[in-house]
Amino acid sequence: MSTTLVEDGLYVGLTHDHLDAKDIMDRVRSPKAGAIVVFAGTTRDNFGGKPVKELQYTSYQRRALQTMLTICKAIREKHSLTSIAMIHRLGVVPIGEESILIAVSSPHRQAAWRAGEEALEECKAKTEVWKKEEFGGEEGGIWRANRDGAAGVRVQYDKNSKPE
Repeated sequence: MSTTLVEDGLYVGLTHDHLDAKDIMDRVRSPKAGAIVVFAGTTRDNFGGKPVKELQYTSYQRRALQTMLTICKAIREKHSLTSIAMIHRLGVVPIGEESILIAVSSPHRQAAWRAGEEALEECKAKTEVWKKEEFGGEEGGIWRANRDGAAGVRVQYDKNSKPE
């Protein structure tokens, strides 16, 4: 299940499916581009010294897609990119699998490198996506804004009821 927005040279998406780096590279490939840079954010097995079992992502999808598209438009213009694509995975993302892929293409590599990092930082800072970290040996989990090192809130719920 995926939702996407596509404009000329721009692609953003949210999906519950496994992410495919070749697919996102192909979305930005162009004979006008001398460089394609791809960033893949993966689920690591620890955070703050605790073993991470898995991550779960949720979003306000309609708003998140619009935010992602706005970010991509601004970065494409700022760095004179040929194209930019950003896709974020939702639901459970096991250890070692990708939660986000960003691909940028440009005539020259320097612009692609800078734009890729900036796109990630902007996405993490602004996009309406939240993650729940499940730690090994602990019940519940911690919901965080989708930002590195952001403080989280432990989630407690009755085992007989479904969490919101």
